[in-house]
Amino acid sequence: MAEHGLRKWIITITVILAALLELIDTTIVNVALPDIMGNLGATLEDSGWIVTGYAVANVIILPMSGWLGDRFGRKNYFIASILLFTLTSFLCGNAHSLTELVIFRILQGLAGGGLLSTGQAILMETWPREEIGMATALFGLGAVVGPTVGPTIGGFIVNHFNWPYIFYVNIPVGAIAAFMVSTFVKESARTAKGKPIDWWGILLLTIAVGSLQVVLEKGESEDWFSKTYIAVLTFTTIVGAILFIWRELSTDHPVVNFRIIKQRSFGIGIITTFTLGFALYGSVFIFPVFCQNLLGFTAQQTGLILFPGGLATICMMPFIGMMLKRGVPAQFMATLGFGLFFVFTWMLSNSTLSSGTGDFFWPLIIRGVGMSLLFVPLTTLALQDLKGPEIGQGTGLNNMMRQLGGSFGIAILTTLIHIKSGIVRNGLIEKISVYNPAYQQRNQQIIQNFTSKGFSPLTAQQMANQAMEGNVIKQTMLLTYDNMYLIIGVFTLCCIPIIFLQKFKKNTAVAVDAH
Repeated sequence: MAEHGLRKWIITITVILAALLELIDTTIVNVALPDIMGNLGATLEDSGWIVTGYAVANVIILPMSGWLGDRFGRKNYFIASILLFTLTSFLCGNAHSLTELVIFRILQGLAGGGLLSTGQAILMETWPREEIGMATALFGLGAVVGPTVGPTIGGFIVNHFNWPYIFYVNIPVGAIAAFMVSTFVKESARTAKGKPIDWWGILLLTIAVGSLQVVLEKGESEDWFSKTYIAVLTFTTIVGAILFIWRELSTDHPVVNFRIIKQRSFGIGIITTFTLGFALYGSVFIFPVFCQNLLGFTAQQTGLILFPGGLATICMMPFIGMMLKRGVPAQFMATLGFGLFFVFTWMLSNSTLSSGTGDFFWPLIIRGVGMSLLFVPLTTLALQDLKGPEIGQGTGLNNMMRQLGGSFGIAILTTLIHIKSGIVRNGLIEKISVYNPAYQQRNQQIIQNFTSKGFSPLTAQQMANQAMEGNVIKQTMLLTYDNMYLIIGVFTLCCIPIIFLQKFKKNTAVAVDAH
């Protein structure tokens, strides 16, 4: 039953607050890894499981969240997820070994997956049918801004406090959110209560999606199939996925209802959502690394650079919701969004080693506006034909595809960076030759500079070689990152024709449960 007035807004703010806990924690830990490694005596490879464990658990639970909400009641499942997330946040901050931290992060990821899709489903029940576009827009604030500001918040906390506080900050927010949900959110019907539990489906889902996520998270660092366990997990993913899909299509009470993919808009929608995840998480992955490792910015400086773009997204989301309510086709807005995102990537592909903070202001503003034009229309188009219990299943699958899009994007981009940097470096080294007048002139200038400071000719030559090597490394990474931006942009443009295969509706609204 839809809510109205103040109660509607209280529920909306509460749900977004709870969802932000999960979304920010997806990326907040990354900047704290060096401190965690030093404190717990872990290697970089081992500490990577802090991030991987969370991501794997998160992706496993997302497609099941609709079924869990139907079985235990959406409100009950949402509160349980908040409380477990809050508890595991305390346990993560209080961990005394890497093993403890990884275990608690896995539990935190399981809880976090329940926050995202269930929160979105609650919002769609709370808002009137004709205002669902606005509800999706408000929820999109967290989905787009959360992963962007996560590293910034993490960097601030690590710089001013200790790493456990990146987890402890969740505790008061989680406690408030749990109280607000228990007070204001109405219980939904338990449509799956009393029905058989699809244990085989749960097991196969865990095996298939869990194996896939580990492959994507660890593939590049393990040189892909050169490691036996990556090859085994890849095989497990393929076999597990085939068996899982067969099981869910053949049982009467599936844990994941794949039959909703027959709805044309939803089937196409999960593809466009995958693209959105690729663009969102891919750009968030590259930009901070580019700024901090190549341009020498601090985490806080990078965060301040990203802030105006996030603000642009926040300002645009309600406007996008009103446009949908007034009948502007979501396909047109999504097309503009993909176009603006390509403009953002093209502008950043022209970055240089002398680029300053001011050079990124407008590109990131354009990215922020583009993201607001993508998240809301794409989500609305994907879910527009779903009804009743299908909504919970649909939001779970849709959110899983966005997360997988991000995982695929980061894995692919990391591999391409490795390959492209080798190609670019070889091309640059070919130009370092005694037969290249430009190189000879530059090398002599550097040598003269060092000899004028009192160094011997031999020492000056050695220092010049080191300086030239440093320049090659910087130019290699610059050209490589510039190429990655263009790859992301072109990938998003290729998605534009697909969205026009979805149904056009004058007043696009997602159907909601009738209880």
